[in-house]
Amino acid sequence: MNNDQTPGEDAMPDQSSGSSGPGSPGQVAAVWARVRGRLQGEVGEVEYRTWLKHMTLVGISEDEAVIALPTRFMRDWVRSHYADRVSALWHAELRGIRNVEFIVRSSVQIGGLAETQIAPPEPGPQPAPVASRFTPFLVASRGEERLEPARDPRFTFDSFVVGKPNEFAYACARRVAEMPASPGFNPLFLYGGVGLGKTHLMLAIAWELTDPARPGGPLSVTYMSAERFMYRFIAALRSKSTMEFKEELRSVDVLMIDDLQFLIGKDTTQEEFFHTFNALVDGGKQIVVSADKSPSDLSGLEDRVRTRLGCGMVADLHATTFELRMSILEAKATRAGVPVPPKVNEFLAHKITSNVRELEGAQNRLIAHANLFGRAITLESAQEVLHDLLKSFDRRVSIEEIQRRVAEHYNIRLSDMSSARRSRAVARPRQVAMYLAKQLTSRSLPEIGRKFGNRDHTTVMHAVSRVTELMGLDAAFAEDVELLRRMLES
Repeated sequence: MNNDQTPGEDAMPDQSSGSSGPGSPGQVAAVWARVRGRLQGEVGEVEYRTWLKHMTLVGISEDEAVIALPTRFMRDWVRSHYADRVSALWHAELRGIRNVEFIVRSSVQIGGLAETQIAPPEPGPQPAPVASRFTPFLVASRGEERLEPARDPRFTFDSFVVGKPNEFAYACARRVAEMPASPGFNPLFLYGGVGLGKTHLMLAIAWELTDPARPGGPLSVTYMSAERFMYRFIAALRSKSTMEFKEELRSVDVLMIDDLQFLIGKDTTQEEFFHTFNALVDGGKQIVVSADKSPSDLSGLEDRVRTRLGCGMVADLHATTFELRMSILEAKATRAGVPVPPKVNEFLAHKITSNVRELEGAQNRLIAHANLFGRAITLESAQEVLHDLLKSFDRRVSIEEIQRRVAEHYNIRLSDMSSARRSRAVARPRQVAMYLAKQLTSRSLPEIGRKFGNRDHTTVMHAVSRVTELMGLDAAFAEDVELLRRMLES
């Protein structure tokens, strides 16, 4: 290649199987189509649709192909399960391709920190790629990862299974998607336990609002976790670019902050969130926030932040019922096009009760196993394939369940578990609950402390030590604690 040639001006070899050069954009597209076709034939329709259909070829260099997936989870799964085969197929088509790099197409690298940006597509022709070692087929340079906006088709209102525990939150989310920033629904505050659908509803709102066919046109939406908000803010402080940070967030139509409880105790970040919140709401922009507790129960937040969060619509997602879990499993199996016997779904719905993500993950494993080995899904195969998962659930107890049982046993209010009351009638049961949480769950001391009114981990350590000491001194007390343990483990 001459020094004055630009990338892509080399003499392109014939793009038949086994050629070595990257080829023209049209030839590369043909190779990519063949690679996808081979994969689909090898893994089967269901598995291909579940994991590989959403792959997008970003570009190729002399020795590497870059493939994007819409989420980090899908990227990690495809990289760990299919990377070698994808690489081999590419090498068979183009011998010069020796490596395949998988990236997340929804990541935008800003100040060294990745966040998810959801925005309407840019109208008109796209600009040429920035100077890069890739052929003209790519849509962005690998280093910058400034890719197309993320719109994940898995998280829509149509794919959200509605039941009594979540119907109110679902209705509120749909209202915001249809009429953003309407009175009484700004902010929208969604709260509930892990894996109950808060993030799904937030991304479903984003899907609707960024739809190019939306009446009035698509809106710009930024979604990030509270942790990411804090890291971005800290990075802006360090780089003395806080004005750019403020302008960036306050220029969007909709701001979504997930897991707001992470800001508890971060006073400076809370203040910045408060000012951003006010600027957007006063400007007629929509705010959507999620947390694990209602605003009134987030005792570590400043009063002004808590009050502001509660001035709009607050909607909770309750723990799932057996009926809702069955509906979720049936809907997922139907979408995957795989027959799952009702007895298997009933078995999963009875065993995995605390987290919808883990429930769906268990069914995913069964479907993948059935596809890989060509076997029908049965109750026996489910018990065999999910042996490790089911074993952990047999002994798993949630902190919320421990708090409820202990409060009932000692005849105190459930709210006393996280209150500031220090009387012995309340403090001793709270210590017992902390002790049982340490013994029966895999949660860390700081995580347990947060569940008990954001107490410090040293408070949990003291509670465990004190209950252990009392059990050695008082046989009746020890019997009481053991009775509670047996009740929780049964």
